[in-house]
Amino acid sequence: MQRDELLTRYRELVRHKLPQRGRDGRWVVTKDHCFGRILLDHAVGGCWYDVLDRRRSPAFAQLDDAQLAAAVGLGERVVREGDVLLRRLNAQSLTWRGKL
Repeated sequence: MQRDELLTRYRELVRHKLPQRGRDGRWVVTKDHCFGRILLDHAVGGCWYDVLDRRRSPAFAQLDDAQLAAAVGLGERVVREGDVLLRRLNAQSLTWRGKL
């Protein structure tokens, strides 16, 4: 995928597809900003706002091409694998933030 396609797919996943699947499947995460946090954290390998500029919006547009492709790929994987994978990813994200 080209960068513009990746950006479009990222938005679609985080804003629509993942929250809808989360609500329908009663996943541990259902809010779009939480899916964004999880994908961004995993794309950068830690708390995203330790790596990206929080003041520049949207944060996902700051990802390099490889990071953006990884975030989209992980989002697609969550769509396929569901809550079991999401729980592991969410726990790691919260651990990076000192919340677990």
